[in-house]
Amino acid sequence: MPQTLKLKIVTPERVVLEEEIEQVTLPTTSGQITILPDHVPLVSELASGDIVAMHEGEAMPIAVVGGLLRVSANEVTILADFAEHVGEMAEDDIEKARTRAEKLRGEKDKVSKEEFEHFATELERSLTRTRIAEKWRGRKYRRPPKL
Repeated sequence: MPQTLKLKIVTPERVVLEEEIEQVTLPTTSGQITILPDHVPLVSELASGDIVAMHEGEAMPIAVVGGLLRVSANEVTILADFAEHVGEMAEDDIEKARTRAEKLRGEKDKVSKEEFEHFATELERSLTRTRIAEKWRGRKYRRPPKL
């Protein structure tokens, strides 16, 4: 049996994924990296993009916006500001995110400095959801088990 990693992805709202996997590729602020079994201990900041966990040869794509990564003893823990499996994104939700991103882009110059950070976060989340959903549209991927 091949060696595996335990992957746990958590947001402030919920546990998104907790599963044994063969490898995971994810976006960090230093660039995209792939974690394999027996990886050296690591702590890194996450960038926006997609996490792709491989389970029995099938990809499990998850959109992520910000957070932290910790790797130790064949365990990968991700504390994300936002994370959502591509299979959870309904077409209506994707269209709403696209519309929201366009609206936020138009309003960014009209908000106060205090409101700008909130708008920037919402814009990043909407754009990431839209970009990752479009990237994986029509591609085969595995849905994670219900937690």
